[in-house]
Amino acid sequence: MRIAILGGGGAMGGIFGGYLARAGNDVTLIDVSTAAISAINENGLTIEEKDGSQPVIKVAASDDPSSVGPVDLIVNFVKCYHTEAAIRAAKPMIAADTAILSLQNGWGNAPRIARIVGEDKVVVGLTYHGGTLLGPGRVKHPGVGMTFVGELSGKPTKRLETIADTLRAAGLETTLSDHILNEVWKKLALNCCTLPTSGLLGFLSHELVAHESATKLMAAILREVADVAKAKGIALDYDERWSAITSLLEKAIGGKASMLQDVEARRQTEIEVINGAIVEAGKEVGVATPYNQAMVWLVEALQSKYLAAKA
Repeated sequence: MRIAILGGGGAMGGIFGGYLARAGNDVTLIDVSTAAISAINENGLTIEEKDGSQPVIKVAASDDPSSVGPVDLIVNFVKCYHTEAAIRAAKPMIAADTAILSLQNGWGNAPRIARIVGEDKVVVGLTYHGGTLLGPGRVKHPGVGMTFVGELSGKPTKRLETIADTLRAAGLETTLSDHILNEVWKKLALNCCTLPTSGLLGFLSHELVAHESATKLMAAILREVADVAKAKGIALDYDERWSAITSLLEKAIGGKASMLQDVEARRQTEIEVINGAIVEAGKEVGVATPYNQAMVWLVEALQSKYLAAKA
């Protein structure tokens, strides 16, 4: 399969792109980072695995989608605020039968993509793999988890089966979902609890459940997410999510949340489509979300300080 990875120079794009290339697919990592592109093309992509191994994978990288040509599948890992620009730039790679799979964090990326290319081209997914960018062409893969994919319609399709089979053949365990939006909200719940808490406190993943006050904060955030989901008719069980979140964090020794990586690199965060999405959804259904609102304000204050300093 011909595959392009948008945000391929990042942690998750590198992991998925590297695995897919290693499995024999024709993969190109698309990124705006010239340092990442040069490192990958010259030295290959290095993935530091949990067992300590560091395989080097040969895979193409480019900042020019027009040089790639039409592909069968585009996997989108760019930050939410780059979605529209990335999809517009990717148009030379989009043919009549090209599918675009969003595996991005947050809520609202699928509509952004659909407004540009049409809803019929969009496939939605999420992944519980964890990744950390160590440097240009080097990523760490400390957390292995399930990936879910589904059509917005909820109906099974041939292209969905092909995508899932391709991911599985690359060693990425994948489940087809006919209620993918429910699964997206489950991941959103995890992100709302862990990403801003880690970004603000500077905690690694396992440290979030090692301190009672941090755990209490995450529990309060999750309660609001569950209340909003219930009001919206989304199937999200508080007890199941809390058990899954704490279990995942306990196992993710040394894992570094994407928002903590953003804060450390002094980049804009995705708080708007994570806790911010819960705040907006809460307003729509009349559910108060003071804890999620507080996290939005705190992260926005922090990033406004360091972004102003960089300007």
